[in-house]
Amino acid sequence: MDALAIFKALSNPTRLQIMEWLKYPAKYFDEDSYTQQDLGFHIGVCVGDIQARSGLAQSVISGYLQAMKDVGLLESDRVGKWTYYRRNEAVIDEFRKFVRDEL
Repeated sequence: MDALAIFKALSNPTRLQIMEWLKYPAKYFDEDSYTQQDLGFHIGVCVGDIQARSGLAQSVISGYLQAMKDVGLLESDRVGKWTYYRRNEAVIDEFRKFVRDEL
């Protein structure tokens, strides 16, 4: 875990907000469209849904998601032509322990 890289990834308000959205996806996204496709939020949230909620360009959101994935905060899966992102709770827990114990 690279704590400095994680701090940098979380220093953007939109990226921080995305982490909150992905922590509580049912609060921020419509699960019906997922269940209709035999999916659930356990697989993650579609990039298009994150982009629509943010109001930013898809290229910007894709870059943000990739940056957070690169530092380990997120995991992703492709289903067909869609990519779904979810939080990597193991890395988040490791980072949380670092902040608690080292700072």
